[in-house]
Amino acid sequence: MEQELTNTVNRRRVTIRVCRDALSFAMPQVADDGTQSILYEPYVVKSGISMAANLREAFKTADLLANDLKRARVLADVPTLMVPVELFEEATMEELYRHAYHEQGNDVVLYNVLPDLNAVAVFAVNRDLKTVLDDHFSDIQFITALSPVWRHLHQRSFTGIRNKLYGYFHDKKLDIFTFQKNRFKFCNQYEAKHYHNALYFLLYVWNQLMLDAEHDEMHLVGDMEEADELMEELRRYVQKAYVINPTADFNRAPATQVKGMPYDLMTLFTKGR
Repeated sequence: MEQELTNTVNRRRVTIRVCRDALSFAMPQVADDGTQSILYEPYVVKSGISMAANLREAFKTADLLANDLKRARVLADVPTLMVPVELFEEATMEELYRHAYHEQGNDVVLYNVLPDLNAVAVFAVNRDLKTVLDDHFSDIQFITALSPVWRHLHQRSFTGIRNKLYGYFHDKKLDIFTFQKNRFKFCNQYEAKHYHNALYFLLYVWNQLMLDAEHDEMHLVGDMEEADELMEELRRYVQKAYVINPTADFNRAPATQVKGMPYDLMTLFTKGR
């Protein structure tokens, strides 16, 4: 019985979400009656020390890291370079990434293949942070944080016949993207600490893509500050601008009931990577 319990624990995988100034942990659980839920534990990041040092401290205090787990999934919210799958070469990916993001330095360049979108997401994880993770886990999956969001909203884009532009708000940033069949037509990230910044970038991309203000659609989701003001301004220029409600979109899935959980984590637990 003890061996059975050990095997069960070893099969469990904790999800660690890392971004520029936030850290959190999550794990699904099933109650004795079969009810499913998600354990979610944000970690209060200490300023003045690196994220690697924060994670090292978290292993001493975070409840979800207290178990002797061997497997982890790291959701990394970091700058990401999109490469068409037919042009991707593992041997040259680091050179491409360094050319696109000059400020990156002490890191390890990784990639995720996005088969649904015929693209490869190239990103980097801080080397010291990866060392801390390697010290604690024997099996680690690294995933760019936007991967589950892209996959889900790509599938959602097939509903109806009109073009759809998506905006995902998270961690004081705004990711804007749209699809054309099974490819990205546009994908970029912007700093958006105020709704005026978001308004400018959304309308700039809308115009750049020559979308139709009367018939095409804009769908926004995530942690939108001053959402009412933003939507009021947007609807002066775009007739069909909507806010996605994750609870309704995911049919009240357990992840949508967790207060404060980012949309990318909700999507990961509900729809997969």
